[in-house]
Amino acid sequence: MSSISDFQHTIDRRSVPGEKWGRYHDRDVIPMWVADMDFAAPPVVLDALHTRIDHGVFGYADAWPGLADAVIAGIERDHGWRIEADWLVWLPGVVTGFNLACRIVGEPGDGIFTATPVYPPFLSAPGNADRKLQQCPLVLRDGRWEWDWASVERTLTPESRLFMLCNPHNPVGRVFSREELQRIAIIAERHDMVICSDEIHCGLVLDDTTPHIPIASLDQDVARRTITLMAPSKTWNIAALYCAFAIIPDPTLRARYRRAMRGIVPHPNVLGMVATEAAYAHGEAWRLELLEVLRQNRQKVVDEIARLPGLACTMPEATYLAWIDCRQLIAERNIDSPVRFFEEAGVGLSDGAPFGAPGFVRLNFGCPPAILDEGLTRIRKAVSGRPDHASPG
Repeated sequence: MSSISDFQHTIDRRSVPGEKWGRYHDRDVIPMWVADMDFAAPPVVLDALHTRIDHGVFGYADAWPGLADAVIAGIERDHGWRIEADWLVWLPGVVTGFNLACRIVGEPGDGIFTATPVYPPFLSAPGNADRKLQQCPLVLRDGRWEWDWASVERTLTPESRLFMLCNPHNPVGRVFSREELQRIAIIAERHDMVICSDEIHCGLVLDDTTPHIPIASLDQDVARRTITLMAPSKTWNIAALYCAFAIIPDPTLRARYRRAMRGIVPHPNVLGMVATEAAYAHGEAWRLELLEVLRQNRQKVVDEIARLPGLACTMPEATYLAWIDCRQLIAERNIDSPVRFFEEAGVGLSDGAPFGAPGFVRLNFGCPPAILDEGLTRIRKAVSGRPDHASPG
């Protein structure tokens, strides 16, 4: 079993090709942007991968009963939702999953709704399927991002066919309550909409007072109109192993979904499936230790941002992502691009504009404390007007 000390170790990711650190390979910039963590995968996952690699044969493989059993048991353990093996549709990734949902619901020209700011592929997926994006913003009330229900209703039309939900929400870190989910379910029923719920961050809930509730677990009527998307990739930091799944209880909706996959969507990677089984079956102790590290990192970020003039952020209830409002800093300092401003100070953050919120940035605090401390120091110096920095080492 791993220990908390494993999460303190800094792994040099510059020595292997990769998107996160590769973006700044020739610059002294700490990458805190794309949503993967700088921690090694759990030892139980690495052991399972080594065993499978040692076997030496990598022929075609479908999902096996033990893999499905591990996912079913994990979802029931963590979220109190008992699913059936027949409901599972295996995918190479969640983005593939919600692009498929856009293609099978409604007709070209119909509306697909989501709330912003949101993970950028949500905003491009409707257009990929010749559908119309319908969006309205979440609103900030008393330090918490919430739904503007009146705005949701104004945005929906008789042509609205799909409600794309992100829960836990990327980038604002909300875990939507049972009451909020029930309200969404009522709206979807009234407008006869399918719900596609991206729940990839469901294993990263940081507050016991805000447990993740899969919207399809509310009742059978909601389940019949819902496509739930999950993956082990964010929780156990195995994104590039490419294994995800849709949970589709309704057989007619599931058949349409499978039909749209034919000849286009590849099977998940066999090593991804091995890692998925190990993560759900044996990775819980590691996950719980990870959450404690993320809670500590979250507090550092929130405390530091609260001290800096011109910046603000809310306390994320889930994920390892902080959503930072830079609009006051931009106005006061006449900054053209907050991302470029922080890159020049040695920190690489995600630009809020592709999420539908210019003037914000997203910070990934899924990293060893030493990296986070250095990143926050550079942000503090930049805001205070002293952008000198040293190598992260």
